[in-house]
Amino acid sequence: MKSVMKLELEEAKVMIEAAKLASAEAGALESICVVDDGGYVIAMERMDGGRITGPEIAIAKAFTASGHKRSTHLFNQPGGPASTTGEAFGIHAMLPGKFAIFVGGFPIVVNGEVVGGIGISGGNGAQDTAVGTAALRALQTHLGEGYDVMTDADIKK
Repeated sequence: MKSVMKLELEEAKVMIEAAKLASAEAGALESICVVDDGGYVIAMERMDGGRITGPEIAIAKAFTASGHKRSTHLFNQPGGPASTTGEAFGIHAMLPGKFAIFVGGFPIVVNGEVVGGIGISGGNGAQDTAVGTAALRALQTHLGEGYDVMTDADIKK
């Protein structure tokens, strides 16, 4: 039997608040979604003035990152698994509307375990990446020294 950590609303709120601050600094109006390790939404927020399509896209990015344990932009890079020559070409068609293979989704990895995902939608790729990594860094600060949160953009677990 294995003991597991569970991401909770308190941590999701910390991440969303940090993401909103980073969004303002980046000049983007983002939708931010945090999901658990099963891909279910814990918290989601669309900033005032954010695109109406943002929440669904942020949810898909978070779901994909959590479920496949990798940052979503890693799927479609040259030679990536979802590229036309990759072993998973067309994977996004398997779960229409739920699977995202573009920038803005990051698994939440704590002490080597994927405990959830975060999806960011509304800015360009650089803005979404800056906002997502800021949220991961905020989680590390919130949890403290007893935990190791992966905070790089290129996460593959």
